[in-house]
Amino acid sequence: MVGDVVSAIGTEKLIAALPRLKKEYAADVTVVNGENAAVGNGITRQAAEQIFAAGADCITGGNHTFRRREFYDYLDESEFCLRPENYGDAAPGHGICVVDKGHVRVGVVNLLGTVFMEPLENPFDCMDRALVRLQDEVHFTVVDFHAEATAEKRAMGFYLDGKVAAIVGTHTHVQTADAQILPNGTAYMTDLGMTGPVQSVLGVEPSLAIEKMRTHLPVRFQNPSGDCLLQGVCIDVDKANGKAVCIERISV
Repeated sequence: MVGDVVSAIGTEKLIAALPRLKKEYAADVTVVNGENAAVGNGITRQAAEQIFAAGADCITGGNHTFRRREFYDYLDESEFCLRPENYGDAAPGHGICVVDKGHVRVGVVNLLGTVFMEPLENPFDCMDRALVRLQDEVHFTVVDFHAEATAEKRAMGFYLDGKVAAIVGTHTHVQTADAQILPNGTAYMTDLGMTGPVQSVLGVEPSLAIEKMRTHLPVRFQNPSGDCLLQGVCIDVDKANGKAVCIERISV
């Protein structure tokens, strides 16, 4: 599972690094958060197709997924490009899919947090329904919880412990150091980090982020050039019982 891809520079890093990582870790299923993959913000059809071409089996989203209205049709068309499930049926697309690799069927659920975020449906209630829907369809389920508050992510982790194989957070673009297996066998990490420029403020040119925070005036964000990193986790799951065996942080 790979953290938020930021703009064209992050997409280029993903294309360069992901195939090697998939081979190195013998990855069966790869989930990539792509909600910021377009230049400027949001995601476009071109960016999504580049992420899939790089080796993603599923693209997850977040609060910027709907930034580009021209992307709405793609969300309806693509089975494996998700937006948070708790946006509801009125929104384009869907937040659940099943990645079928023949020897294993993996459910993927995308949720948005509501603490310091948008006032959507309660993600805990939404997740309950998703588990009922997937229970006879998959060997196990993984969750991308796109949320701001660490406490909300931790609470969801313990709520889902033993119910899913893995729950990882996205959105903050800063990789956390708490990768662990929870008591009942669920792999957890508060935030995967990002795939984007190293010398940046969450992928943005530092001087522009500083200007915005000092003046509170509108600023057109740009992405700096230079070295990039790809961050995420590799999770090993026992297909027989749906429990995580290990979780390893990745930052390259």
